[in-house]
Amino acid sequence: MTTTLLGAAACSTIDVASPNASTALAASAFNTVPAGVNEVTSSYAAGDGVSLTPWMPDRFSGGPLGMAFGGFAGGDGGVGGPGMRGLMGGGMDGAFVGGEARGRGHERGPFAGGIDSSCVYSAATGDVTCSPTTRSGLTVTRVSTFKTASGTTQAQPDSTTDYSRTRIVVTGTVARRDSVTSTVRSNSERVSTGLAYTSTKVTVNGASSGRENSAGTNREGKKFTAARTSGDTTVSLVIPRSTAGTPSYPTAGSVTRSMKVILTIEGAAATTTTRREVITYDGTASAKVTITTDGTTKSCTMPLPRGRLVCS
Repeated sequence: MTTTLLGAAACSTIDVASPNASTALAASAFNTVPAGVNEVTSSYAAGDGVSLTPWMPDRFSGGPLGMAFGGFAGGDGGVGGPGMRGLMGGGMDGAFVGGEARGRGHERGPFAGGIDSSCVYSAATGDVTCSPTTRSGLTVTRVSTFKTASGTTQAQPDSTTDYSRTRIVVTGTVARRDSVTSTVRSNSERVSTGLAYTSTKVTVNGASSGRENSAGTNREGKKFTAARTSGDTTVSLVIPRSTAGTPSYPTAGSVTRSMKVILTIEGAAATTTTRREVITYDGTASAKVTITTDGTTKSCTMPLPRGRLVCS
């Protein structure tokens, strides 16, 4: 009997006018990041296939409502939402949880930044500016600055590079095949020091923001508009140089991540939901995580490297 009831629910139309249903749909937006955030530097594990696609509110979006209506399992410890290992936006980029080994030199770490053959160095400003690229409707501009430990600017990074500053801006319009269209603007700035070959640790500071304004019709046949914003700030993150090729996770610093969703679906009142995550590293093998969703806060820990959230 239970299976029959769940099956019937999975095939039914959601009553979006219900406050609980509308809130759950809006909260499912935390599963991913606004389109274009994958192109900037941030703590979000934004994969190309997801983050180039606008989010659409429906019963297949994951999270609590998705679970009730035959979607993925939700909850802070589940993959279905709000993100991988319980963190929103697909989870955290591997460099922030010990998913990558950081060896010696600028080319051995995930925080150094790089350039391509289109990039041009200006001795007057010390900046390296790369030609804009366009992909899937998004235009990406990138400007970097590289310096030695003594402060000398460089046309390109090499074994003496100790400092990297990267600024990225993403703008454009992306669309789904099912009529959802989004205007996008994302930007980021990241500064990494301690990149030189002889360095024993790298220190990272940075920030990013993303905005996605969407309109369309969901799979339930309801017109909707959605405004999603995301951001993160990295402060004094310290990652020791890896030894023996083992993953090296942060031992100091913090990352603050936030997201806000304003959703209006035809036949229902506008719904606003917010989520904030603060990850603090204290030199132990577990990061402290504080999660606040719509004003309700809980404390968690995240074993390193690549552990799953445990919340009280």
